[in-house]
Amino acid sequence: MVSRDSSRRRLPSPGRLGLLDDRAGDWLGYLGWTDDDAVPVLWALSRAPDPDLALGALVRLRESLASEPAGDAATGVEALDHALRSDPRLRARVLGLLGSSSALGDHLVAEPSRWALLRADLPAFEDVLADMLGAVEAVPEQAVEDAPQPSQREDLRSVGTYRAGVTGGAAVNVLRSAYRDHVALLAAHDVAAAVEDDEPALPFTEVGRRLSDLADAALTAALAVAVTTVYPDSPMPARLGVVAMGKGGARELNYISDVDVIFVAEPADARTARVAGEMMRIGSMAFFEVDAALRPEGKSGELVRTLESHAVYYRRWAKTWEFQALLKARPMTGDIALAVDYHDTVYPMVWTAAERDDFVHDVQAMRRRVEENLPEALRERELKLGRGGLRDVEFAVQLLQMVHGRTDEVLRVTSTVDALGALRDGGYIAREDSAELVAAYEFLRLLEHRLQLQRYKRTHLLPEDDDEEAYRWLARAAHIRPDGPNDAAQVLRRSLRELRGRVRRLHSKLFYRPLLDSIASYDAEALSLSPEAMERQLAALGFAAPRNALGHLRALAGQSSRRGRIQALLLPTFMEWLADTADPDAGLLAYRRLCEENEEVTWFLRTLRDDSIVARRLVHVLGTSAFVAGLLMRNPEVIPDLTDGAQGPVLVASKVSDIASALTASAARHPTPERVIATARSLRRAELARIGAADVLQMISVPDVGRRLSAVWRAVLEAALAAVVRDMMPEGGRQPARIAYIGMGRLGGDELSYGSDADVMIVCDPAEGVAEDEAVRWASQVAERVGRLLASPSSDPPLDLDADLRPEGRNGPLVRTLASYRAYYAKWAETWELQALLRASFAAGDRDLGLDFLHMVDEFRYPEQGVPPKVVQQIRRMKARIDTERLPRGADPATHTKLGRGGLADVEWCAQLLTMQHAARVSGLHTTSTLEALDAAASAELISEGERDALVQSWLMAGHARNALVLARGKAVDQLPGQGKILAAVAMICTGSADGAGFLNEYLRVTRLGRKAVDHVFWGED
Repeated sequence: MVSRDSSRRRLPSPGRLGLLDDRAGDWLGYLGWTDDDAVPVLWALSRAPDPDLALGALVRLRESLASEPAGDAATGVEALDHALRSDPRLRARVLGLLGSSSALGDHLVAEPSRWALLRADLPAFEDVLADMLGAVEAVPEQAVEDAPQPSQREDLRSVGTYRAGVTGGAAVNVLRSAYRDHVALLAAHDVAAAVEDDEPALPFTEVGRRLSDLADAALTAALAVAVTTVYPDSPMPARLGVVAMGKGGARELNYISDVDVIFVAEPADARTARVAGEMMRIGSMAFFEVDAALRPEGKSGELVRTLESHAVYYRRWAKTWEFQALLKARPMTGDIALAVDYHDTVYPMVWTAAERDDFVHDVQAMRRRVEENLPEALRERELKLGRGGLRDVEFAVQLLQMVHGRTDEVLRVTSTVDALGALRDGGYIAREDSAELVAAYEFLRLLEHRLQLQRYKRTHLLPEDDDEEAYRWLARAAHIRPDGPNDAAQVLRRSLRELRGRVRRLHSKLFYRPLLDSIASYDAEALSLSPEAMERQLAALGFAAPRNALGHLRALAGQSSRRGRIQALLLPTFMEWLADTADPDAGLLAYRRLCEENEEVTWFLRTLRDDSIVARRLVHVLGTSAFVAGLLMRNPEVIPDLTDGAQGPVLVASKVSDIASALTASAARHPTPERVIATARSLRRAELARIGAADVLQMISVPDVGRRLSAVWRAVLEAALAAVVRDMMPEGGRQPARIAYIGMGRLGGDELSYGSDADVMIVCDPAEGVAEDEAVRWASQVAERVGRLLASPSSDPPLDLDADLRPEGRNGPLVRTLASYRAYYAKWAETWELQALLRASFAAGDRDLGLDFLHMVDEFRYPEQGVPPKVVQQIRRMKARIDTERLPRGADPATHTKLGRGGLADVEWCAQLLTMQHAARVSGLHTTSTLEALDAAASAELISEGERDALVQSWLMAGHARNALVLARGKAVDQLPGQGKILAAVAMICTGSADGAGFLNEYLRVTRLGRKAVDHVFWGED
């Protein structure tokens, strides 16, 4: 195998290798690593978790080898140097181990020939056991007369009761040395992948299994020493079985773990207890803390009990947590037949514990106590007990096992990872949830292992938040690589933050499932949690007003009708989904109101029950958008459209043109303008609900939202105009004039947002033989009535037409002829009026007349010679005045989506100035679309590609945020808040995550780049 760096020929400097110690250069010289052949070793050293630590340990190891009198040539200085240069696998193991653990480095230095042990493959359990027993010269103990023989079960292997030939301090020393040798070998294999990518990474489950095997072998040897110590001259007359508990029982030990045990004895007398105590003392001195606190009555109880005594205790007095602890019980060593009898007697009791009163709440309370007893300052640093830590996963999994394992024996497994797989396969948790929890659990355990290896101490604490060096070491030890601009430590911090948030949410989802109590009592049709427990559960799920939420749940599921039973089935999942939204309280209230409004609608609950896609999307929308929730309340027929069809989401399946045509055709069937407009309002409301829901669910882009909203507005306007014209037709059925509505501003650009007005101008053309005054008068009456009907009071989103962009503004006539418009623009139009024409497009009415109008204004909005410098200065002065005068008092210009720095207006004025200057020679600028104009300007090299990208991204970011503000608040607003639920909802809509602070930072970054481009493109600044 060739190192990936073997092709390098330049000798890297200590700094390039990441060596910070001032002595590094001298150390490298001392080791002789100054020639080309040492380059692969040097680069491997640079990849060690702590290169300085590894280098210092190697120097000490070489010194120790050099001081050995007539050392073995196979393990001497030259042998070590040759091995490191020629054997990439050994190199990875040695450098990985020395750079990961100062304690294990000391272990190698203390007996320097030990480095050669790292050449070995990982041994089988039988070899580990033989090695540990051989260290104390142990032989099998004489069996107790009439004692049953051990079972032949494969999982019990060859452990048993032995008698040691070495006792006292000598036994402790040799056992400690042998145990550390095996730990060092395993750790070297475990961390090697951090140094050499070609080295296979050991799966977390294998590391835990091998550490548990080592613990079994070690305690078998410790028990052998204890037997000889208590019975030096005669065989042990009693039977003593050792049962592993906790992580040892589950075979998922850490490098430094307490090893929990329970002793069962026949008879349980003082000398048997002394053997057990000696085993614990020796084990704790030589290997790890041996803890028997999980025995009946805890530390105050007898150290050893008979099998019958154990059985009586668990039947009569054991608490819920003691049954939970028994989930991981496993026959370990000693008299295996007796340990198996113990397991077979008490283990079935675990599966009846869920029938106890308040079983679920006992387990929940225990988890809360664990967290509450943890100091606040450590809750974010604790990998085991903190929020989103290992215990969150373990408690949730164990609770589900105990509840469902009564009837499903497949769930009766000890390992957390195996249990997650069994829960997944049994359908008790979703596959994606299981996969996320397994990945999170294994990653957290990996970090726990690395932290413990560092100084060979039992710890679960992450480094202090400001300890960059410690985070850098931990990231490298965990084989985490840099990602783009983020170094390995930043990647680790980000991964931890995201992962622990996911674990906490999944913990809440599994651990606080409202139906668990009902399942435990075989009552699957009622929510039976006490009010206090329910409020605690709701608070844990993120509800700010749990008492109100409880009232909603009672109203929904407290009925004895079929609807109540369906709700009781739906609500557990819905509550889990609501917990992931920005405002669970508002979402639950909206859901209750929606259910009450549709109480008599037969398909409503059936759809939610049978179509999980509809249900999940509905809950997400209700907990995120007050705007869409209000629309769905009045248009529930939209809810089935939340599903997927053959071509994808039904919400966005229709083309924009089809939406407009269907709305216009449906409205036109009614006889009076009032009925037409009422129908158009209803259809628009439904379409707004579809667009808004698709936006919240991230199914459509900002430009697509603008196109769809603009198409709906045009269709409403078309329907209203046609109905009024039909109703106001003079006798004889001859229309006095053709009428066309010209869309301006955002409507003209197909860029409407949810809170935008519809800017229009209205043009008419007299019919043949009709006087111009008469035609204009009739067209004006039509336009006034259309505007009045559309603006009539309603609970729907407003339909306000704004004609202030017409010639002479509010003082000018509402309707003009084509010739009148031409004369005005030719003689009197101001710069801002010509600029406004850049967004003009046909909206409704007579299309030919509308196109005639647009062709007429082309000569004014796209002047052949462009605009002179004087006009450019006027445009810039107008923009400066808007920036200073129109920004609302108290608004933050950094986060005002319309008028703020890098906001919509900034980018749109850039596009418009470029169009007025260059449209005569760049045909691509003949567009009302901001984004198309910027693309055309970049293609014509009027702006750089980077400037185009910055402007486009800034416009999209500001537009998305502005739309999201309306969706979240339910009303038009342009200012992003600095914190709170609205910001979280905006972040959720824009990014899919409720991280408001993260979204705000990204918004500021993107718009800052956009503003920089605006300064150059619009203001001409360098």
